[in-house]
Amino acid sequence: MGDEVKLRVLIDHVPSPHHDVEIEGLSSDSRLIKDHFAFFALAGSKARGGHFIKDAIQRGASVVIGEETSPQELPKEIIYLYVDDARLSLARAVSRFYPRQPDTIVAVTGTAGKSSVADFTRQIFSKNGHRAASLGTIGITREDRIDYGALTTPDPVSLHETLQALHDEGITHLAMESSSHGLDQKRLDGVRLTAAAFTNLGHDHLDYHGTREAYLQAKLRLFDPLLPKGAPAVINADCDDAATIIEKARHRGLDIVSVGRAGQTITLSVARREGFDQIISLRHEGCSYEVNLPLVGEFQISNALVAAGLALSTGLKADAVFDALSTLRGVKGRLERVGAHKGGLIIIDYAHKPDALKAVLETMRPFADGRLICLFGCGGDRDKEKRALMGAIAHQNADITIVTDDNPRSEDAALIRRTILSTVPGAREIGDRAEAIHTGIDMLQKGDVLVIAGKGHETGQMIGDKILPFSDHDIVATCLNKRVMA
Repeated sequence: MGDEVKLRVLIDHVPSPHHDVEIEGLSSDSRLIKDHFAFFALAGSKARGGHFIKDAIQRGASVVIGEETSPQELPKEIIYLYVDDARLSLARAVSRFYPRQPDTIVAVTGTAGKSSVADFTRQIFSKNGHRAASLGTIGITREDRIDYGALTTPDPVSLHETLQALHDEGITHLAMESSSHGLDQKRLDGVRLTAAAFTNLGHDHLDYHGTREAYLQAKLRLFDPLLPKGAPAVINADCDDAATIIEKARHRGLDIVSVGRAGQTITLSVARREGFDQIISLRHEGCSYEVNLPLVGEFQISNALVAAGLALSTGLKADAVFDALSTLRGVKGRLERVGAHKGGLIIIDYAHKPDALKAVLETMRPFADGRLICLFGCGGDRDKEKRALMGAIAHQNADITIVTDDNPRSEDAALIRRTILSTVPGAREIGDRAEAIHTGIDMLQKGDVLVIAGKGHETGQMIGDKILPFSDHDIVATCLNKRVMA
């Protein structure tokens, strides 16, 4: 902690003569250990945590917690605590080391939609007068700024440091993403949840979980044991696994909040497109609502309804929640509407893999009364096979394709473009990404949609061994401003 005040951390369920352990910090990374720190020796995929105990002690650890018997030749002044589950003990300990958290915390899990649901929930909270933030893949988002991050669910120490910092800056409402990895590794244990949500389950992360069932069970930890008994569980009733999730939540004694076309709490009656918006008709507790949703894609309706369910679950009034839906903005770089020119819509999306690009183009096709224009490139030093695949997807799903640079890294950018172009006959090649974006915007006519794919929220472009400042958003804004002033 910044004030370096010594805190007492009680390690739960540890048979030890040391009832309290006085420490000044704790970590599972031996490289971060300092004097009077506690080191949690976690087993990893490549090495046992015990391999790093010596390094932790040399750096100043006075307490070691692990799942193995006490190492031989451990210095006598070092306290060693044996636990059945070091990850769980770390999460519980760090939640006491950094005890302050926002008053209202909601979490969402699922294969897709977590970022959107978390940010939509934050926006609804903010619209209703609360100091709110969201935490996830993009980083920490507040109403006035984004602090970019790297992990969907941070490690327990970073997470609880962040929760305490958010509390101390006045954040009262937090919406956070919960990844299957984070849940499985018990990173969220110790977070005081008000409500939780489930979006859907796809075919993902099986390299880590092994089977789809194990993947599902990891996500279900959010509802059992993390969500307190009796708390609201918001479930997308239209997802394939809804019945399983609802049964699990009901068995745990949770308050079921189901949303969607099959939802009982929020029922989607009708959805129709109007220009680049969607008009949705909803039913909730016997009342009807019609909302002009400024988002594109059926899945964004689902995400908005899950967010509405979370907001209702925390005590917000229905009228205020559904009114806030009409002001939602897309998550930065995720199917985000960033402007219009001559009646054509401009979308920025992070899609940088074949399936993601295909999904974005298929989603936007119904909104393109005119032409669908796709602008993208592929990163260097990454999967080379996807380049031709993405070219073919653009050719099949877009009317016009502009092939440009993404993050070439150490590769020859022209060679990357050439591989993509091999499957996109008739595509335009413009290596300079800024020039390509300007060209795409100039092409727009009424009813057209321009999808700028690949970099999303990124603010740099990796060329060689350098990261140069670059933002698709900034280029679009500059381009539109020039055309307004012209």
